[in-house]
Amino acid sequence: MTTKQRAYLKGLAMTMEPIYQIGKSALTPEITVGVAEALEARELIKINVLKNCLVDINDLAQTLADRTRSEVVQVIGRKIVLYKESKDKKKIVLPKANNNKKA
Repeated sequence: MTTKQRAYLKGLAMTMEPIYQIGKSALTPEITVGVAEALEARELIKINVLKNCLVDINDLAQTLADRTRSEVVQVIGRKIVLYKESKDKKKIVLPKANNNKKA
């Protein structure tokens, strides 16, 4: 994912409300499945990590991204934003990756 694409997704995520909360039980299989389903339906989701979650938020975000085969867009405060392109319900069109950089 390019910097431009990441910035575009961050802009979209700013107006979103978190759809999941992760608490002291951290990542359960049910949360992982729910997040994967939400990513397929929405492509971009925001997750709130409660204060009673003792796991490092960056580690939690990366583990969740690995398990759902998604990408971490950003971790800001106690919020995680994940993106995964939908196979069937594509809604978000990312800016094109610019491969021809000028020296």
